[in-house]
Amino acid sequence: MAPQGSPAPLEFGGPLGAAALMLLLPATMFHLLLAARSGPARLLGLPAPPPAPGALWSPAAPLLWLSWLGLQAAFYLLPARKVAEGQELKDKSRLRYPINGFQALVLTALLVGLGVCAGLPLGMLTDMLLPLAAVATLAAFLFSLLLYLKALLAPASALAPGGNSGNPIYDFFLGRELNPRLGSLDCKYFCELRPGLIGWVLINLALLVQEAELRGSPSLAMWLVNGFQLLYVGDALWHEEAILTTMDITHDGFGFMLAFGDLAWVPFTYSLQAQFLLYHPQPLELPVASVICLINAVGYYIFRGANSQKNTFRKNPSDPRVAGLETISTATGRQLLVSGWWGMVRHPNYLGDLIMALAWSLPCEPLSHRRVPPAALLLPPLLHRAAGAQGGPGRAAVPAQVWPGLA
Repeated sequence: MAPQGSPAPLEFGGPLGAAALMLLLPATMFHLLLAARSGPARLLGLPAPPPAPGALWSPAAPLLWLSWLGLQAAFYLLPARKVAEGQELKDKSRLRYPINGFQALVLTALLVGLGVCAGLPLGMLTDMLLPLAAVATLAAFLFSLLLYLKALLAPASALAPGGNSGNPIYDFFLGRELNPRLGSLDCKYFCELRPGLIGWVLINLALLVQEAELRGSPSLAMWLVNGFQLLYVGDALWHEEAILTTMDITHDGFGFMLAFGDLAWVPFTYSLQAQFLLYHPQPLELPVASVICLINAVGYYIFRGANSQKNTFRKNPSDPRVAGLETISTATGRQLLVSGWWGMVRHPNYLGDLIMALAWSLPCEPLSHRRVPPAALLLPPLLHRAAGAQGGPGRAAVPAQVWPGLA
């Protein structure tokens, strides 16, 4: 921990590490996308053969991606069932946020359902995954550049604690401005839960439809993956207000790290299980499926209970539901829970995440000696959040979401 008043230590290996991650993260994403559809499907094996240049580009991809972003932005601007205030900022003000993410999910489902009834070839979306991933990656770079330039004009009170080192590469990656807004649209808050998470569900559904078209009906494994992950996304959007107390919103600037994670990494890598099942169908017996459902239920119970307790405490430590819990003080004056869920394990919300991720991967035959379960993809970001060795005071014990975009 840095002495009080000294500059915060740089994360991710500083500028060199940030530059490497800006190259490695997109490369890893495309490797995973190609590996999921390859014959061996070895995530940690040799890189999959690169596709033909034409496979990474389609004239329809930018239009499709921008239409999706515009649709979700339009839903964001609709009247909300509730408007919540965020945490207090440096200038003592509080921003207001529309709580209508679940409404956006329902409206999207209705539109997609009407489109399918009208003959929309939803399964064709699976052929566009590589071009769409390329567009999302390019958009993340361009968007991050605009955010960096915008932050140059922002007052000091609007800047994030960690993304203002003075090094342009590091600050571009981590993000300079804490809450960049375009009119009434909060860029970070919008991207955190809307286009990427709902896009993840849509990609999963398209893969399910494509499997039904190829094989006559979706497999039980595909149904489980779709159901588990829809529950996860629906839960995040139903409890959307809880994101206002996470570190992504209260601490981290909005730069390439979050922009790429929200817009590209989440929809295209979190759907890996469904992608794998389309190209590598797996038989699944009902008794085994029941056990997998139980594992997911246990993980969800831990995840939801821990996150609800954490959010209640952060919003109001005097709330009767958490007032009796034991706490300790940090050097920054923050109170941390050490009882309740946090009295049993250091990061119970991460434990629930990993148990659920295991359940998502079990239908994909994760115990095979040939493959690595996609649940392992959650370990690096979770370990970084949990260790907090380079994150400054209180970072380790004030976790945010799973790499970024999941509440």
